[in-house]
Amino acid sequence: MLTSAQSRFLTGLFPGDACALSPEETCAFGGDSSRLFHQPWAVVRPEGREQVRELLRWADAERVPLFFRSRGTNVVGACVPQGGGVVVSTLRMNRIIDISGRDFVAVVEPGAVTADVQRACAAKGLFYPPDPASVRISTIGGNVSTNAGGMRAVKYGVTREYVLGLEAVIPGGEVIRMGGRCHKNVVGLDLTRLFVGAEGTLGCLTEVTLKLLPRPQATASVLVGFETLEQALEAAAAVFRAGILPVAMEFMAAEVLAALEHVTVPPWPKGTQAALLLQIDGSEESLPGELARLEASLGAESPAFLEAGQGAAEEGLWEVRRLINPASFRVAPDKMSDDVTVPRGEVARAIAGIREAAGRHGLTVLTFGHLGDGNIHVNIMYDKAGGELERATALKREVLGVVLGAGGTMSGEHGVGLTKYPYFDEQIGAAERRLMRSIKASFDPNGILNPGKAY
Repeated sequence: MLTSAQSRFLTGLFPGDACALSPEETCAFGGDSSRLFHQPWAVVRPEGREQVRELLRWADAERVPLFFRSRGTNVVGACVPQGGGVVVSTLRMNRIIDISGRDFVAVVEPGAVTADVQRACAAKGLFYPPDPASVRISTIGGNVSTNAGGMRAVKYGVTREYVLGLEAVIPGGEVIRMGGRCHKNVVGLDLTRLFVGAEGTLGCLTEVTLKLLPRPQATASVLVGFETLEQALEAAAAVFRAGILPVAMEFMAAEVLAALEHVTVPPWPKGTQAALLLQIDGSEESLPGELARLEASLGAESPAFLEAGQGAAEEGLWEVRRLINPASFRVAPDKMSDDVTVPRGEVARAIAGIREAAGRHGLTVLTFGHLGDGNIHVNIMYDKAGGELERATALKREVLGVVLGAGGTMSGEHGVGLTKYPYFDEQIGAAERRLMRSIKASFDPNGILNPGKAY
């Protein structure tokens, strides 16, 4: 816990409601979307770089752990202040500093909400592509810290591809600036990319420079269902063979379709065992032809149904995808969420292995997600009150074994945090882990930043 002197320092640096010390005020900052919780010692809300500098100078000298967060949408416990410490909320550092149509960059503070940045860019005919599922509430700083992906990653990639520069404060209060507004830069080690996905273990972000693209003129989407998962996967392969690179290519297995039927009237006929949801973009003139090509490539696998929409008509198709999370809790009251990734050609093998493991443990697993880049969301549904936690935990480990056996990774976009940390050395070797820890020690020699997380 904090001493009285430490508490006085924080209230002096963060006056008024910028500092919270009571358990009643701080408890809301003790958890994230993982549902894990630990009571913070304090919560502070900096409004600018100078406050952050002074905070990190003091925290390093006092050996006080710091845990950075914004909206707490992380699902692996990366924001949870395990062991106690001061939570640093960046929500008051939310300015959009600059959007340039000449340089094709946006400069924002870490607390800027991703959807707000996208809207501001769109108003100038510009496009910031990354779109994590939490895009409406998550922030750029959180997206950078986890290298967030999203449904558009098939064509446009993940957050890492759009971070040109960063400003951060490291323990001791030193400000470091990495990268900049240039779209190409190969001078020195790439510290910018090192920070992307570091889960707040290296420094506190204070400014982010993002790469922008021209905004596509039009989009179109297709929801298509099949009688077997194998047909759906073959149809996805046919799309790529046709030379089509979708913006998004989502899939939903039979268990997901069954769950969705509890919360919506499904457009697919009974007996549908898998569905694909795809989006393409382009010019107003070219899009109808691309949509026809897409429908033809999908049609070769004799889909059970196919529904297409363009512009505003796409919303109804994508609503199905957004309903998966609420629908999942109609299956069971508790959930372990994983976002594993396997090579594209191993998706069928991985899903089969996951289903077999689920059957052995008598639990339902929902598999869905970003098929275009092999990123499978695995939701293990269980009833903790009904004594199923042990089975769910054992199943989680088996799922990891299936994924690693297929040449995959235990996280594609959510990060490691607390929930995946116990399995880290099953994927990453001792030598690599030693190097990661030595790099962290260069930035954070006293280990005060998000301790016990990531690596």
